[in-house]
Amino acid sequence: MGGNLPAKQDGSCSTAPDSAAPFPLQSRAPISAKLVANMLSVAGADHIITMDLHASQIQGFFDIPVDNLYAEPAVLKWIKENIAEWKNCTIVSPDAGGAKRVTSIADRLNVDFALIHKERKKASEVDRMVLVGDVKDRAAILVDDMADTCGTICHAADKLLSAGATRVYAILTHGIFSGPAISRINGAGFEAVVVTNTIPQEEKMKHCPKIQVIDISMILAEAIRRTHNGESVSYLFSHVPL
Repeated sequence: MGGNLPAKQDGSCSTAPDSAAPFPLQSRAPISAKLVANMLSVAGADHIITMDLHASQIQGFFDIPVDNLYAEPAVLKWIKENIAEWKNCTIVSPDAGGAKRVTSIADRLNVDFALIHKERKKASEVDRMVLVGDVKDRAAILVDDMADTCGTICHAADKLLSAGATRVYAILTHGIFSGPAISRINGAGFEAVVVTNTIPQEEKMKHCPKIQVIDISMILAEAIRRTHNGESVSYLFSHVPL
């Protein structure tokens, strides 16, 4: 049998209709970060400073210099100053994708790490969580780059408490806290939910006493100063400015 394969709108060919694919939207998901990069460049930006990009590869979308700063130094400082038992804690990633982030923090604190593997049947709901690691009789510190509706971290907190953790903290770089997030945090067993102020949190803090904020304005200000004066920004990747 011969003949041409049916062509798609983007010029590619397929042996089966889109509906036959297990994830029909996956291959054509929009890369919105590239659009934002183009808009900033066209608007006249000649240097970009970011904080904890969800994927560091996003820096490659820009044709101008990008400095992606990390909240990790400020997070380490907060842990040492506010968690008395930090030397007997476990740093936990709420999903496998954050393993690199938590291992970096655990190494610098010289403590153990764990991760939670989640299996989903639908994209919007968590079906089952499996803890890989030991948190029994220890403080557990969940670390992630962002939280939106907080369903995952609240389920993770319940899992850690049922596994024997004495206290559970969550430390997040970007606290979006949309929809039912605040009510979920209030109902969960967190000792504290710590976020940076990359997104203003004053209103959310009025409705949730568990939310605490790490001020990262000095990190951004120092990065701007160093960039303006032609100094190295690399120091800020591992240190909090005085």
